[in-house]
Amino acid sequence: MVSEEQRRVPAKRGPKNKLALFGGKKAVESEHEDIFRWPVITDQHEQAVLKVLRAGQMSGFEVTKEFEKKYARALGRKYALAYHNGTAAILGAMYGLGIGVGHEVIAPSLTYWASVAQAYTLGATPVFADVDPDTICIDPKDIEHRITPRTKAIVVVHYAGMPADMDAIMKIAAKHNLKILEDCSHAHGALYKGKEIGTFGDVAAFSLMTGKSLAIGEGGILFTDDRKVYERALLFGHYIRHDEITLEELKPFAGLPSGGFKHRMHQLSSALGLVQLELYPEAMGEIDKAMNYFCDLLDDTNGIRPIRPGKDTGSTKGGWYFPHFKYVTEELEGLSLSRFSDAVRAEGSTCNPGCNKPLHLHPLFTTMDVYGHGRPTRIAYLDESVKIEQYIETLPVAEDVNRYVFEVPWFKQHRPEIIEEHANAYKKVVKNYRVLLADDTGKDTESPRSAGTQIGGYSSFFSSQPRPSEGRGQKNTQ
Repeated sequence: MVSEEQRRVPAKRGPKNKLALFGGKKAVESEHEDIFRWPVITDQHEQAVLKVLRAGQMSGFEVTKEFEKKYARALGRKYALAYHNGTAAILGAMYGLGIGVGHEVIAPSLTYWASVAQAYTLGATPVFADVDPDTICIDPKDIEHRITPRTKAIVVVHYAGMPADMDAIMKIAAKHNLKILEDCSHAHGALYKGKEIGTFGDVAAFSLMTGKSLAIGEGGILFTDDRKVYERALLFGHYIRHDEITLEELKPFAGLPSGGFKHRMHQLSSALGLVQLELYPEAMGEIDKAMNYFCDLLDDTNGIRPIRPGKDTGSTKGGWYFPHFKYVTEELEGLSLSRFSDAVRAEGSTCNPGCNKPLHLHPLFTTMDVYGHGRPTRIAYLDESVKIEQYIETLPVAEDVNRYVFEVPWFKQHRPEIIEEHANAYKKVVKNYRVLLADDTGKDTESPRSAGTQIGGYSSFFSSQPRPSEGRGQKNTQ
C-alpha cells in the first residue's frame, strides 16, 4: 500500500499528463456523438414504417408474422412469437413451459428484474443463484444444490452480451429433467462455442427495445422448437391468432386469452424489425470489431480487465450490449472504483461503476405481499409451513460485484482514432492513480445490504452519469 507521505506528494506530471479532474487537458477531445448513436435509422427503416402507417396496419399481425418467420429462419428455430416487449415474451415463455402454481424457477440474482419477476403472475417462486465472477452470468456451480422437487426451470441470462456456460447448465438440466429458458435480451447474435445463443434452451426470449443491440423500437420475441410451448404461449396472450392452435388438449380453451393478456406486437415495430434483421449482421460485425479493438488496447493495463470471451473459443458477444470491465482495486493500491470512474469521466469517456443490483436483496423478493395473500408473495403459493427465511439467499459474488465492475463506452463504429482517445483516457488515469488516493472517500466500500448503497441499479440504464450518446436527446430508458 502507498504510504501517507506518498499520498500527500503527487507524482510529477507535465500538462499533458495532468488529470482533467484537476484541470488538465481531456484525453477525449474529438466530436464523435455519431459513434455511439443507436439505433442507426436509415431511409429504408423510415419507408418500411411509413408503409404500415399509411396502410393503417398498426394493430394487425401480417407484418409481424413475416418478421417472426424471417427471424426464426435466421436463428434456425421452428417457431417464433412476437410480443410488445421482452418482459411479456418471458412471461409467455414461462407459461409455454407450463410454469405455474407451486413451481420454483432458478435464475441469477444479477439481472434485470424482467428475467424472472413474471413468475409471480403464474404463482411460481423465484429462487436465486449466484453469478460467476468472471462472466457475471449464472454460476453453474451454484445451481444444483438449489434444485428441489418443486423446481421446474432454469432461467439463463446471457448477461451484458456474455454467453453463459451452456455446456455445464445443459448437463444439469438434463440430469434433473428441468426446462431451460434463455433470456437473450443482452446478447443478440452472440455465439457460445460457435453456436448462436437462443438455440440452446427449450425456449428463448429476447427484448428488442430501442436500447438493445437489435433494436426495433419496442418489442420482444420468443423462440422454440416445441409446438406445445408455442401454442400455450399463443393461448395465453395472442387470442386473435387462436386459429393456429392445433393441439386437441388446447383447442377447447381457444377464443379468449387464458392469461387475460394481449401481447400483440405493434406493427410499426415489426416493420422496423424486418429491416433490422437485414442490416444487423453487418452492424454487429462493426461493433464487434470496434469493441475488441478497445479491449485489445487496454488488455495489459493495470487495474482493469475486459469482460469478453477468450480468443479462439468460438464464443462472441454479438452486439456487445451494456459492455463491462472488471476493476482490480488491489493493482491500484486500493483506489475505489467510484474515484477511478470520476477521473475517467472527467477525461471525456464513459466509466459508470456497477451493473444491476442483486435482485435477491430487494423487498419484492423478501417481504412484499404484492397481491394481498397475507404473506410475502414469494412464498404465497407454497405450503403454509414454508417460511420466507428459507428463501433468503446469501450470494457473495452478486452482493459484491457492483464494487468491481464498470460500464465502458459502447462503440457502434470501428474508428480507431476515436477509440484510441477513449482507451488513452483509461490509461492516463491508471498512470496517475496515486494522485487520486489522497482524497479518495472510498464510497463504494459500502455493503450492498446497506439501505443507502448508490452503486448499480435495477435497470441497464440506471446511471445518472451521461453517456456520450445522450448529448442530443439520445438517452435510453428501460
